[in-house]
Amino acid sequence: EISARHGRTPGGYLWALLEPLGAIALLTVAFSLMLRAPPLGGSFALFYATGYLPFALFMALSMRVALAIRFSRPLLAYPRVSYLDALIARGLLALLTQIALTGVVLGGLLAIEGLPGLLDPAAIALALAMGVALGAGVGIMNCFAFSMSPVWESAWQIAMRPLILVSGVLYLPEDLPAPAADWLWWNPLVHVTAMMRRGFYASYDAQGAAPAYVFGLSAALAALGLIALRGHHRHIVNERF
Repeated sequence: EISARHGRTPGGYLWALLEPLGAIALLTVAFSLMLRAPPLGGSFALFYATGYLPFALFMALSMRVALAIRFSRPLLAYPRVSYLDALIARGLLALLTQIALTGVVLGGLLAIEGLPGLLDPAAIALALAMGVALGAGVGIMNCFAFSMSPVWESAWQIAMRPLILVSGVLYLPEDLPAPAADWLWWNPLVHVTAMMRRGFYASYDAQGAAPAYVFGLSAALAALGLIALRGHHRHIVNERF
């Protein structure tokens, strides 16, 4: 999986690091020209990094898992390799890569700009766990859905493009008017980004964040996806894309 994902790309893992750095730098420059200060703390880069990195973790993990069987189909011809092996291999690679990138980027920002206050490691770990659970759940469910309906795959990719705008990456949900903020909390990614920022900013309590909602939804999606894959994985493996 490592060779297939990064070995064929010039620079390999370097590009995986440059992508989030470029996104964070773009957000930092754009919003620093429009705003006097970020919604939390004094660093635009740290504020957007704490929102973008858990969002990127979810996106990478969900898409890698969703396409796991399709891209691992040659390996699934071996009797000892199962569809679960494909899900675990691609999911684990995406997870380790994104966790490493998150640590490098945030560690670098904290070393350069200093701590915004007392960190809450438990909240940070919880936010990452929520992002991992949600990415795995959505990915497993879409692994089945993408294979059974190409239309759904296209529709999903279109729907994901503006997702960053409604996931609390660019702002705090509490800063929005009441009707919009109430609807926004139905998006589980908002809970992930809010919890992440709670871990870095002592002044932000993220009262609307509900880990139980995220973990419950993730477990339900993963269970439904695994049940569906158990009955249809052979058809998916033999399907031509």
